[in-house]
Amino acid sequence: MNLTGFLKATLLILVCLGLTACGNRRSGDRSVPYTPPPSDYISNNPETAGFTDSDGSTIWDIFGPNTTDQTVNVNKYLWSASLDVLGFLPVTDVDPFTGVIVTGYGTPPGGGRSYRATVLIDDPALDARSLKVSLHTQGGPVSAATTRAVEDAILSRARQLRVQDSRI
Repeated sequence: MNLTGFLKATLLILVCLGLTACGNRRSGDRSVPYTPPPSDYISNNPETAGFTDSDGSTIWDIFGPNTTDQTVNVNKYLWSASLDVLGFLPVTDVDPFTGVIVTGYGTPPGGGRSYRATVLIDDPALDARSLKVSLHTQGGPVSAATTRAVEDAILSRARQLRVQDSRI
């Protein structure tokens, strides 16, 4: 028998012995039957067990069912209107759960400057306070009047979408 054959046979024997050691022992099993601890051993009060957070949750809550509902606080009309009005800009990042739309640089139809925009919708109300727009050129931020004009266009489009939706 050559050396590789010997090593293979030795390895096979070691694997077999390892697997048999993991099995249950039937003969001569001297294990003690399980008895649960007394009821006063485990505290039912999480405060005394030392696993309570400041809001009353315990470490054991992670094993229970998920009872938290994630709600989206973004107005769907403002979201759609922002994508419609700024459709000429390439979208680089969107997060509908936080209400953020980030675009890359793009030139509006009939315009000569390239812009990029960041939109934040932070309230479910169809209101001007829910919408925050930041416009930039490659030279820096644009004027407040230009930003206000884009915000007004988004709000007008959002109202149009809401009226269309109510007719259905």
